[in-house]
Amino acid sequence: MYPRVLIDLRKFRTNVEVVSKRMQRKGIEVYGVTKVFCADINLTNVYVEAGLKAVADSRIENIRKLENLSIMKVLLRIPMQTEVEDVIRYADVSLNSEISTIRLLSDEAIRQGKVHQVILMIDLGDLREGFFDEDELYKATEEAKKLKGVKVIGIGTNLTCFGAVIPTLEHMERMIEIKKNLEARTGMELDIISGGNSSSYYLMEDGKLPKEINNLRIGEIFVCGNETAFGTRVAGTYDDVFILEAEIIELKKKPSLPIGESGMDAFGKHPVYEDKGEMIRGIIAIGKQDADMSGLVPLDDHIEMIGRSSDHMILDLTKSSQDYRVGDIMRFKLKYPGILSVMTSEYVEKSFIK
Repeated sequence: MYPRVLIDLRKFRTNVEVVSKRMQRKGIEVYGVTKVFCADINLTNVYVEAGLKAVADSRIENIRKLENLSIMKVLLRIPMQTEVEDVIRYADVSLNSEISTIRLLSDEAIRQGKVHQVILMIDLGDLREGFFDEDELYKATEEAKKLKGVKVIGIGTNLTCFGAVIPTLEHMERMIEIKKNLEARTGMELDIISGGNSSSYYLMEDGKLPKEINNLRIGEIFVCGNETAFGTRVAGTYDDVFILEAEIIELKKKPSLPIGESGMDAFGKHPVYEDKGEMIRGIIAIGKQDADMSGLVPLDDHIEMIGRSSDHMILDLTKSSQDYRVGDIMRFKLKYPGILSVMTSEYVEKSFIK
């Protein structure tokens, strides 16, 4: 059935093993992020087999799928207060920035007879989650220290994902300073400084990641083979773990410019098209409901993706040397947005190469 995504578990395993071993040799524990592939058990098991410290996901629904997996589970997104019961039931660790939520986690953990581990998030300027004021962080840590149902095990930060701020040595040194200040003021011993995600990996490769930064949360490098600060390929990894296949359902010569008065498209946008004359236009059976077009890279580099609606993608095949026919299958490599979208869509079949 099409569309479908082909997932090469051998290549994925190579990516995980190559990268995680490099990090472990540097004393960095790895949280394997599962959110981009919705915690699919086939892929998550590769993390377990590779000996990763933990798996991490932003959705408690995904972590619930892994209930019977013998590995530590981390909730990446700040918990919603309405999901606290499930957070305690299914996750061993969560990232937090609100003391009111930490109180609820503690109460629920006591009810369930557990001690839930907490990593306090610090906002270093990317302006997504985290404590921004150090005094507020100190007060929250002091209160959390007294709560019987939670244990603060460290601090963490997130960079690049929202504000596109590139992690630097100065950011990491600031994290080390905050940890020392917290320990001095509270008398606590914090085991973890989580220095970010795949965008912080380049600092390790460049020898600029301080030894005190002992944890990274890695997803994109494993699935795409590139770090995310500069988009550089990581040596020894594959960038084609995920291949999308979609079927041509129409193939005709048509004008490149729509005919008639232009208004809004189906999504309320006002598209602008260039008049390139007549072209060979192909339609494949995949659309916005299935895939993020910005995350697709045609394996035939002579075709151009023109646009799409909910269920159709329009391609310009004019310059291709291949003799495409209706019923043929188009293939695309997937970047991170493409993987996220096709793995989330129930309309895209998932097929594994073992």
